[in-house]
Amino acid sequence: MKILKNFSPNILVIGDLMIDHYLWGSCERISPEAPVQVVDIAKETTVLGGAGNVINNLKVLGAKVSVGSVIGDDDNGIELVDMLKKIGVDTNNIITLQGRKTSKKSRVIASSQQVLRYDKESKEDISKTASDEIINSLKETVSDYDAVVLSDYGKGVLSQDLCQGIIKLCNKESVKVLVDPKGSDYSKYRGAYLLTPNKKDAITATSIDIKDKESLKKALLKLKQECDLAISLITLSEDGIATYDNEMKIFPTVAKEVYDVTGAGDTVIASIAFALSAGKSIDEAAAFANLAAGVVVGKIGSATVTLDEIEEYEASLHKSTSDAHIKSFEDINAIVERYRKNGKKIVFTNGCFDILHVGHVKYLQEAKSFGDVLIVGLNSDASVKRLKGESRPINIAQDRAYLLAALEAVDFVVPFEDDTPYELIKMIKPDTLVKGGDYEGKDVVGTEFARELKLVDFVDGKSTTMTIKKIQGE
Repeated sequence: MKILKNFSPNILVIGDLMIDHYLWGSCERISPEAPVQVVDIAKETTVLGGAGNVINNLKVLGAKVSVGSVIGDDDNGIELVDMLKKIGVDTNNIITLQGRKTSKKSRVIASSQQVLRYDKESKEDISKTASDEIINSLKETVSDYDAVVLSDYGKGVLSQDLCQGIIKLCNKESVKVLVDPKGSDYSKYRGAYLLTPNKKDAITATSIDIKDKESLKKALLKLKQECDLAISLITLSEDGIATYDNEMKIFPTVAKEVYDVTGAGDTVIASIAFALSAGKSIDEAAAFANLAAGVVVGKIGSATVTLDEIEEYEASLHKSTSDAHIKSFEDINAIVERYRKNGKKIVFTNGCFDILHVGHVKYLQEAKSFGDVLIVGLNSDASVKRLKGESRPINIAQDRAYLLAALEAVDFVVPFEDDTPYELIKMIKPDTLVKGGDYEGKDVVGTEFARELKLVDFVDGKSTTMTIKKIQGE
């Protein structure tokens, strides 16, 4: 994840661009003219759709994005290009054709229910002249890209001529082409690095009923061989992602809650392209895409996901290394803000945790029970020495932090240098501050910044001091 955070790949997206247009309102009556609802429109919103959603996902992950497409010489085309420029996308490879209609899908939403959708678009394949123009415009620059994504929504931009021209051009320059396919004939994608069909589309394309691992393997192999792919891949919805390079591998899904799968396919191909461009293996890219999809299906509507959200999600699943749970002051401040925006209850406690024992574990488990996210402030080595004496700590801060971060109850560990975590508590402003039962009747540092204070009794006979004495034979 740290490598991905420090990387900004240059990715080209070619495909069907469209505008998703929403008319939001309420309905309180039926029209006297016909038996239809009358919707009182309160607001209108527009977002990038189709290949634009792949672009949005890549931009949010941190990629530099260019786009190639064909649009109409109409108001919708002007609006679409303006939307792309506003998010910093290079639009130099977009071609405008006279008479073609730029895709715009308008949805009427009344009281959170979609009651009508109407489309304005052209769906016929672009001409060979148009595809040649795009290909020729990329001949000098294609080697500058870390990956090319073909996002096919069946609106005619990704014709046979354009797909094959782009794939051959990219293969010549050793640039990976990733395709989100459409339809039943995948021959136009032949020679791509990989495709990302879902299970239903793969069944249609291969005529193989995927119902178990054996049939899944047959479908993967058929796609790999017939489309001459480097990697064969099929997304399996709630079952994750299956790949085949030299053998079949299945990467289980990691979604905790599913609210909306809209745009999940766009998130998958964007995250795979991003990870591969950063030098990750296909196994690592598939695992990364699963995490990204796990976040995005927990959101409503076509959504995007940031690297920070993926990292936090991975941490919440305890599938990450302990290092991912150890944060600086600056990191934890941003993390707390995001969790609080999502309505999560923040719990804070602190200590030296010199020799981790069962008393610590039970204390931390109870602390976590008071909220959603447990942050543990950890005294630095110098701080412990000032509090406990020259012979302490037994374990250095790095080791103590790593062990704490490995506990299921602990979400994040933040080392601090002062004798007390006053500044840390002031910054976090936890919903619940937790201390040991021995603080009954005493002043607790930082209580003025917390909504509530909870005291937790220690396990009798379990302490670091007693453990040390036992080791020393006292």
